[in-house]
Amino acid sequence: MSEQAAKGIDEKYCSECGAIIKAKAEICPKCGVRQFAPPATINLGPVAANGKSRIAAALFAFFLGGFGAHKFYLGQIGLGILYLVFFWTFIPAIVAFIEFILLLTMSDETFNQKYGHA
Repeated sequence: MSEQAAKGIDEKYCSECGAIIKAKAEICPKCGVRQFAPPATINLGPVAANGKSRIAAALFAFFLGGFGAHKFYLGQIGLGILYLVFFWTFIPAIVAFIEFILLLTMSDETFNQKYGHA
């Protein structure tokens, strides 16, 4: 019978040969193959049930709010089109900046109740 070694918390499997190696190892000591770095992720905080993030919506409102990007992101297509029609007046940009502040100060629970529908 061959015994299978258990992988520890600070260990991982080699991407090439499957040997158990240290989690921080850059090269497998058994086969010599360079290990891949874990993919970088950006955490935008908690997300609603439909996958929408309050911080992402706030960033859309700040950078592209004059065009209604945050409205399209939140599923409010009609308001997004209204923002697009009147973007040249800069009124949607002013309103979007106010919505940016509101989204930043809004609690996650309130965001989920208002925009978390599937």
